[in-house]
Amino acid sequence: MNLVNRKFDVIIIGSGGAGLMAAISCLKSGIKNIAIISKVIPTLSHTVAAKGGINAALGNKTKDDWHWHAYDTIKSGDFIADHDVVEYMCKVAPEAIYNLEKIGVAFARFDNGTIYQRPYGGQTTNFGNGGMAYRACSAKDDIGHSILHSLYGQCLKNNVTFFNEFFVTDLLVENQDICYGAVAIDLSEGMVNIFEADVTIIASGGHSQIYQNTTSSSICTGDGGAAVLRAGLQLQDMEFVQFHPTGLYGSGLLITEAARGEGGYLINSAGQRFMEYYAPKSLDLASRDVVARAISTEIYRGYGCGKDKDYIHLVLNNLDKKLIMDKLPGVVKLVKSFVGIDVTKDPIPVVPVAHYTMGGIPTNLNCEVTYCDSDLNQPEKIVSGLLAIGEAACASVHGANRLGCNSLLDIVVFGDLSGKVASGLIGKRNKVPSEIINRAVNNIKNILIKEGELDASKIKSELKRITWQFAGVFRNKTLLESGLEQVQKLHLDFASAKIKNKSLFWNNELVEHFETQNLILQSIATFASALFREESRGAHYREDFQSRDDQNWLGHSLFSFDDKNFNLKTRPVRTKAIGDQKIIIKPEERKY
Repeated sequence: MNLVNRKFDVIIIGSGGAGLMAAISCLKSGIKNIAIISKVIPTLSHTVAAKGGINAALGNKTKDDWHWHAYDTIKSGDFIADHDVVEYMCKVAPEAIYNLEKIGVAFARFDNGTIYQRPYGGQTTNFGNGGMAYRACSAKDDIGHSILHSLYGQCLKNNVTFFNEFFVTDLLVENQDICYGAVAIDLSEGMVNIFEADVTIIASGGHSQIYQNTTSSSICTGDGGAAVLRAGLQLQDMEFVQFHPTGLYGSGLLITEAARGEGGYLINSAGQRFMEYYAPKSLDLASRDVVARAISTEIYRGYGCGKDKDYIHLVLNNLDKKLIMDKLPGVVKLVKSFVGIDVTKDPIPVVPVAHYTMGGIPTNLNCEVTYCDSDLNQPEKIVSGLLAIGEAACASVHGANRLGCNSLLDIVVFGDLSGKVASGLIGKRNKVPSEIINRAVNNIKNILIKEGELDASKIKSELKRITWQFAGVFRNKTLLESGLEQVQKLHLDFASAKIKNKSLFWNNELVEHFETQNLILQSIATFASALFREESRGAHYREDFQSRDDQNWLGHSLFSFDDKNFNLKTRPVRTKAIGDQKIIIKPEERKY
């Protein structure tokens, strides 16, 4: 096995918006020796799938305030988002938007030339007492594409080093204490690369591919989170998975919430706008978990549309055709291409699909990965040299349910912050112990020499079916216990998964093997954490515990796994603000 040793000041795992923003921030902070490691070409990263907008209280349409944005963020997250990270994100959001504008993001405009802002689910003014907030800055319905390409252009302009089509297999972590870098396979050359760095930033995206029906790209396999688990560290809030209300029926492709933000609405088979029963004030622009459960409930009650009554309709033909073509061209093209429907004339068949993972690698305000030992009354330990950002991380800025259009803001704000934090950690690298490198390299060797009867692709398909069936929009103890048992069996069976191709050169079978292994770990964490949390909060809805329980569960879950047994514990929500006491928001009944 050929080994290549590389040394950098900072390595960034993932080339989506978060990773690219981190690289740009590192450059601005004076760091020159930077590498981005990605299993895909950057322009194929999942950030391009973001459609509707990016939040900031600019006030270009109506008066807005970052405090109101913070309130909506915490309320949408069902009051377990950590207040310090929410305050930071919402406060710097306007500056982040203007910085994106300066590097070429093609925002849509109002007639007066200011950045166009549309209403979005769960967004209000005056701490929920006013009307809908116009807060989502948009680029028609293709904002993620514009942001990603603008950031990538800046990285190319400044000669950031890219290692594209490299698959990171493990982190080089010692005793849950320090990270020295990562190990990755160069698929184009068939060699194992040892990346040593002062700072490692994980920006590898979410893990929604544990589900059979998802809006997430096939690359969203939770590689960073799984590597963290294998390193003996923890994942946080893995029970919280957001189901987007409007996935295109039959394919799961995302019909952006911008369609409802521009005036579209949902109806059942009786032609009723049923959201008035579930969210009488916000209607179709209630928080995503509320709308997703409402749709699922209508289908369960027999009010679904179609021959099998298993979807509902999203109506856009109430809107002016010019508005649809100007503001939602992507929706028009997508629906026409995949189901042959002209949205200016006929309704769109939609169902809730897995969309975003609120859980991930626990971090503090400075994006530093943290670890809690058995004594939760003691401060969290910081894993030296390891940062995490974006959907791979759990700061927790989204709590139990992400507010729509906060995901792009998250990657831009904390991508920028991670580079600033990294600049203070340069020059503190110790030599990586040889046994840690050997362990990571041996993991690759052991997979290549495996002989078995099972096929990883079949195991992956079964895993996705189980997770969709037993950890969906509605959950209970029986479903979760059955699902966890089946996934744990798949984990044992995976030990017998065979690898026919023993080469490292463009070995897609090997990549699928690693991704399946990562999905299994993320799925176990999801089931175990969902079973652990005996309440309903945000996107986690337990039919056997239908109420939110702030007395016992106003906190975060922490999951760890040693390949045979898992461990779960809790940590309290960080409610101490950075400086502005108006951000202190107490839990209340969540109504829309």
